[in-house]
Amino acid sequence: MVSLDAAELTTRELNTRLKELAGAGTEVTVINPQAQHNIAVGILTPCKITIEGSVGYYSASLLDGPEVTIDGNAGWALGENLMSGRISLSRSAGASLAASMRGGEIYVGGSAGARAGISMKGGTLLIGGDAGFLAGFMMQKGRIIVCGDVGEAVGDSMYEGTIYVGGSYGSLGNDAKVEEITEDELIVLWDYLERNGVKGRPQFTKIISAKRLYHYDSLERLEKVVV
Repeated sequence: MVSLDAAELTTRELNTRLKELAGAGTEVTVINPQAQHNIAVGILTPCKITIEGSVGYYSASLLDGPEVTIDGNAGWALGENLMSGRISLSRSAGASLAASMRGGEIYVGGSAGARAGISMKGGTLLIGGDAGFLAGFMMQKGRIIVCGDVGEAVGDSMYEGTIYVGGSYGSLGNDAKVEEITEDELIVLWDYLERNGVKGRPQFTKIISAKRLYHYDSLERLEKVVV
């Protein structure tokens, strides 16, 4: 295992060293991140990276394969465009968590800001606490699981994918609807929570696309106003 002190390196130097060590199959610990932005980005090799402290925006983004563990908070756009691998954050994340995520898993132990899972295209996003407004905005595929409450306009303009809310939600977004959840789905969700160390068995609300926007051009004028 190699330890890198982020306080002694520029962001570019730190990311260069992380890529080199990932390519060599070395497990890395980053200390003193001091909420720097853009830490551990653009790594396309399976590896294990542990960051001891909080990170800034766009951290652990543009990844394909790494397993990144962050002991702290994260700024906005954590895990942006994750292709594969896993990101685990012990505390809370800012806005636009998992933006354009395409695969893999992201786990947030605390809460998340607005637009969690925006334009999500695959994978699983698990939030142990609450999420802000517009969760799942323009979602196209994948699964968002929020164990707590969600703000206004959840699932707004989503096309595919599923959002599960363990608590209450402020309102449904345009073209989103609630679908009855099955017992089998709940069992799968509870098992996933247990495997991620999340206690409790929430009675999740299942939110999906109503798919009216699929045929927006064919809607009547008054229908478009509603949508």
